[in-house]
Amino acid sequence: MKSSKLLAAAAFTGVMLSALSFSSHAMDKYIENALIDVCKSTLTDNVSRFKKTVKSYNLRDKTIAMKVMCNGDDIIAFAQKHGANKTAARLENSIDSRVNIIDVAAVEKIKLNF
Repeated sequence: MKSSKLLAAAAFTGVMLSALSFSSHAMDKYIENALIDVCKSTLTDNVSRFKKTVKSYNLRDKTIAMKVMCNGDDIIAFAQKHGANKTAARLENSIDSRVNIIDVAAVEKIKLNF
C-alpha cells in the first residue's frame, strides 16, 4: 500500500513538473497570434492589409524586418520567396539606410613577411 502511494505521488510530481516546464517555455498566445498574423499578411502582397495588421499589434516595420522569422526565413526573404514583392520592398525600405556593406574580397590585402 505504501509503495503504491509513493509511486502515485512520484508520478503526480513528475507530471506537474513537466507541465510547469513546458508552460514556462511556451510562447505567449497573444504574441504567437501576432506573429502568425504578420506572416500571413506579408504573403498577401497587399501593403494596406500589412500596414493594418502591423498597426493593430502596435508594431513597427523596422522591428518586424529585423527580428521576425517566418518558417525559418527572415520575413523579407520569406515574402520574396512567396512572390510578395511589394511587402518585401516596404520592409526593406524600413531598415535604416545607414548600414554599410563592405565587400571583403575587394579590399586590398595586406602582405606580411616574417
